[in-house]
Amino acid sequence: MTIKTLACVAVALLLALPVAHAVAAETAPKPPSAPGYTMPATETWDLASDGGEVYRIFVSKPAKDSEAPEDGYPVLYVLDGNAYFGSFAQARWVAEYLSVGKAIIVGVGYPGDEAWDVRRMNDFTAPLLDPPPRQWRSLAQYKSGARKPFLDFLTGTLRAEISRRYPVDPDRHSLFGHSLGGLFALHALYERPDAFHSIVAASPSMEWNEQGMLSEERAFTARLTGGKVGKTSRLMVVVGDQDTDDDPEPARALAERLDRLSGHGLRVRLLRYPDEVHVTVPARSVTDVMRFAFQIR
Repeated sequence: MTIKTLACVAVALLLALPVAHAVAAETAPKPPSAPGYTMPATETWDLASDGGEVYRIFVSKPAKDSEAPEDGYPVLYVLDGNAYFGSFAQARWVAEYLSVGKAIIVGVGYPGDEAWDVRRMNDFTAPLLDPPPRQWRSLAQYKSGARKPFLDFLTGTLRAEISRRYPVDPDRHSLFGHSLGGLFALHALYERPDAFHSIVAASPSMEWNEQGMLSEERAFTARLTGGKVGKTSRLMVVVGDQDTDDDPEPARALAERLDRLSGHGLRVRLLRYPDEVHVTVPARSVTDVMRFAFQIR
């Protein structure tokens, strides 16, 4: 075989390699699908409200061999659980050897794998004005205004089920909500001041319905200063200074107004994150929220 012939054979073999590789790739069996990650120390189950609405409940809890406090574990309910439960659960799990980790996180979400479900608008809001404000016109196609039955579900059906399944402290149930969930958290404070030990309103969407929440705030203030409110939740308002969806100044002004009610038993704290925007506030605030919710005083 001449040198020229050897060279031609070598070139032919090299040209055939990609084809052979492609054929082998087509005929080789595909690897089995890998299972998704499941976070340790968590459970997930569905629960229906009295009205038949089904919610996806996510729970992060101490290990079975952990000894519960004498009065039971404190509980933090996290709204928009599909989006935010993972952050809170991971923080609680890795801090389980600390007092802040000896608690239960309950994410309240919806069946499905999307971070946010359109049902949240109905659960978290007062009925949309008719006609709707200009910036909310695109949302008029969705339901709104079911915050009362949702609050009933949180403080009734869900709380009873959590207490049935886990050893919890009946006096230390706290609530976290962000954006429209933060607006709902304020509604929970104004409507049922003693329903939660602590409430965190993160970047609350106070612009909803032309700042209609202000009238609820005024009514709550009148009841509190008039001696018609006994025990009331502690409140922390959280906001990002780069929060373009909800300018931080309304949140600051809200905290200042409510802080003037400290002589009537309301405790208020404002927490601002200089570099956070609307959607990054929840992840940034996780540890601060847990400390606030789970501290005894």
